[in-house]
Amino acid sequence: MTKDLFGKALLDYHKGNYTEDLITSTNISDEDVLPLPYLFRAYSEMPKLEKKALQLCKGNVLDVGCGSGSHSLYLQEKGFKVKAIDNSKGAIRVAEQRGVLHTELKPLLEETDTFDTIMLLMNGTGIFQTLEQTPKYLNHLKTILNPNGQILIDSSDIKYMYQDDDGGYWLDMNANYYGELDYFLSYKGEKETPIKWLYLDFETLKTACETIGLDCEKIMDGKHYDYLAKLSI
Repeated sequence: MTKDLFGKALLDYHKGNYTEDLITSTNISDEDVLPLPYLFRAYSEMPKLEKKALQLCKGNVLDVGCGSGSHSLYLQEKGFKVKAIDNSKGAIRVAEQRGVLHTELKPLLEETDTFDTIMLLMNGTGIFQTLEQTPKYLNHLKTILNPNGQILIDSSDIKYMYQDDDGGYWLDMNANYYGELDYFLSYKGEKETPIKWLYLDFETLKTACETIGLDCEKIMDGKHYDYLAKLSI
């Protein structure tokens, strides 16, 4: 079981008890600071890629892994009907307290309502955990998508993290897909249970989509090896 340190951090910030940031790391990268204010950003502070995803939303929307609810709040203000889900109890409490009207504490695979737009942002492929599990998640997304609906999802090609000083790559071809990482989180000296977190390069995502009958179109590239894709039936 996770300790929901992410949720605790969001609650602390929301209640005005902001003293520390979240610390993240992976099995191939050192510790990095995840500033809590960033998780409460307004539309004007969002990267172009997120702004583009929000602009493309249509119909009723599912915000998967909603965090503090920043994306949902923006869409609500624009008149959209939005459902925000997360498996962090603290995140859902914060999203509710910030004014997200329809929230639910649940993992994506337990969602059964259907939507015109399903949005998975801030490395949306992360929740797939591994390349092997990706078809299971994509199939489920397909079942909760209305006719003519769309899935807006972002990720990054992290091959650059394996580059050596000579410009070559030290990928182990016998190992798992290079975008499968162990993700570590700590907050105020407490360590979270590590999770699997998946970064998918666009071609690999596209192939996974095609094998289960989803179209996959790249909408735009971000600033740092990241991209936004639109999936549809």
